[in-house]
Amino acid sequence: MTTYIPSLTLPDAVFSSLPGSVLLPIALGSAAGWSTRPEKTERQQPPLKQPPLRPPAAVFPPVWTALYGLMGYAAHRAMFLGTSPFNNSATISAARQGATLYTIQLGLNLAWMPLFYGLNRPVLATADAAALLGINAYLAWLWGTNVDSLAGWLLAPYVAWLGFATYLSAGTGYLNGWDLSRGRDEVGPGKKKEL
Repeated sequence: MTTYIPSLTLPDAVFSSLPGSVLLPIALGSAAGWSTRPEKTERQQPPLKQPPLRPPAAVFPPVWTALYGLMGYAAHRAMFLGTSPFNNSATISAARQGATLYTIQLGLNLAWMPLFYGLNRPVLATADAAALLGINAYLAWLWGTNVDSLAGWLLAPYVAWLGFATYLSAGTGYLNGWDLSRGRDEVGPGKKKEL
C-alpha cells in the first residue's frame, strides 16, 4: 500500500490543468534527453554494443514524447476524476496515493538518461528502469481498478515500453561489461576494463 505524501507530490494545480499535466512530463523528459543525448556521447566515444531488437535512435524521441503525453493525460484523469468531492474516501485516497507514486516515478524516469549516458552507471540505470517498471505497473493497477479504468489503460503502453527499456538497459550494460567509459568497444560480457 502506498501513502499520499504532499511534499513528494506535484501540486494539484499541475494535475487539474490538462495542458499542464500533459506538457510537464514532455518538457521535463525532453530537457533530460537533450542534456544527455546519446548522439553527443557517441560522437566523443566509440558506440556501445547493443542487444538484439534495439530500434534505431530516431525511434526514441517520438515514442517517449507520446508516452510522456499519455502518462500526463492519465495523471490528469485520475486526479481530476478521482478527487471529486462526489467520490468516496477510498477513491480519493487511491487517486492521491497514485499522485505521489506518479511524481516519484517521474523523478526516476528523468534520472535514467543522466545515470546511463551522463554518469556511465548502467547498473544504477538498470535498477532505475526496473523500479520504474514495478512502480508503474502498480500505479496502472491502482488507478485503473480504484479510480478510473481509462487512466490505468493509458499507462499500459508506458509499462510495456518500460519492460523493453529495462531489457535494453540491462543488455547494453552486460554487452559492454557494465562499463560505459572510454574504450568501451574493447569490453565485452564478463570482461573488466583494464585501467
